[in-house]
Amino acid sequence: MKYTPHQYQAFATERILETPALPLFLEMGLGKTVITLTALDELLFDRFEAKKILVIAPLRVAEDTWSRESQKWDHLKHLRISKILGDRKQRERALKAEADLFIINRENVPWLVGMTGNKWPFDTVVIDELSSFKSASSQRFRALRRVRPLMRRVIGLTGTPAPNGLMDLWAQMYLIDRGERLGTTITGYRDRYFTPGAKEGHVVYEWKQKKESEERVYEAISDIAVSMKAEDWLDMPERVDRIVPVTMDLKSRKQYEKLEEDLLLPLVGGDIVANTAAVLSNKLLQLANGAAYDEDRGVQHIHDGKLDALEDIVEAANGHPVLVFYAYKHDLERIKKRFKQTKTLRKGADGSKDIADWNAGKLELLAVHPASAGHGLNLQDGGSIIVWFGLNWSLELYQQANARLYRQGQQRSVIIHHLVTQGTMDEEVMTALQSKAAGQDALMDAVKARIERIREG
Repeated sequence: MKYTPHQYQAFATERILETPALPLFLEMGLGKTVITLTALDELLFDRFEAKKILVIAPLRVAEDTWSRESQKWDHLKHLRISKILGDRKQRERALKAEADLFIINRENVPWLVGMTGNKWPFDTVVIDELSSFKSASSQRFRALRRVRPLMRRVIGLTGTPAPNGLMDLWAQMYLIDRGERLGTTITGYRDRYFTPGAKEGHVVYEWKQKKESEERVYEAISDIAVSMKAEDWLDMPERVDRIVPVTMDLKSRKQYEKLEEDLLLPLVGGDIVANTAAVLSNKLLQLANGAAYDEDRGVQHIHDGKLDALEDIVEAANGHPVLVFYAYKHDLERIKKRFKQTKTLRKGADGSKDIADWNAGKLELLAVHPASAGHGLNLQDGGSIIVWFGLNWSLELYQQANARLYRQGQQRSVIIHHLVTQGTMDEEVMTALQSKAAGQDALMDAVKARIERIREG
């Protein structure tokens, strides 16, 4: 296929060529992979400014997306790609291959750094989904930080650089510019732009950003950051968001309310910390979905309301492909039991075939966990119907998952169904997602509000 770049794509490619350290904040659907590949091709074969290139990506993206994009466009088909994936021997063999681009999944970055150390061979590094390096304490960040001085050029790609607030930005920007703009330590960054919030003794559980911090932080990185929104550049199809109310029968309702009360009553009058709130919210969301794990990891059945609602949607789809996002393993098991046609994404070459089958319209019902399909999977050719069977508090996962269908190239209106069990934690999560306030603060507030209702009841 001949590549005729949009104006914004040509601009972004030029910025990559001109800027040795570049964070490219491109919203989903803008074609960041072909933009970057076009620039890398020129750096390799026209400008001779790159010799050995590494792309770090989420596993499924590393397995499928970059190689598929390179074969899609005529001007990129000559690129030789080696995937540093699989077991140790396979990775070592791929690392020694003759190739133009080497691709590795982010989980294997510590292994690669350990293997190469001071002999790090890659002068150019692309970090696809830079936001997955937002934790300064993670092994992947610490490993990449160690070899950052050995890189001449770094390109960071993400559509959501700060999904949970400005605290997420420091580690990402450090990998880009080695602390030139936001400081060389996370401690200094916190002191400059945040104030301590909830704490116990000397341990601070949350940091609140100062009033002027957002403006100051983005001003500090504005000289190199490129930020683009899809709505400013693309004529996107219509997106229809539906909330599908799920009601429980009287028996199930009483069972749910008893379980919720048993969980929350011991905490009435006490202080709630983030970890406790997360555990409670997780349990309540399981109950809202219709089942929950007990202490022995058995599954306790509550209701089938969401399965019934999903059945109505599948029937109304009349054979058109439906993409279902589930939250828990028992959700998937119950979905597969009710809907025998359910398929899931496998790993490796099998996963690439699953994606191809979906895009060819061969899969009627594809069940995916949003964490495994949040980045880089192009599924827009196969369907336009999404069902959120189970909701979660991550705005980033929510937006990225929806963008698998609602993106450039989608030809039909996209309908996103949210199954929301009435009177449960589902309603709090849905409200937070709609207001783009989902995250730890919203989670804490929701759990506290439910505890207060138990106390007043």
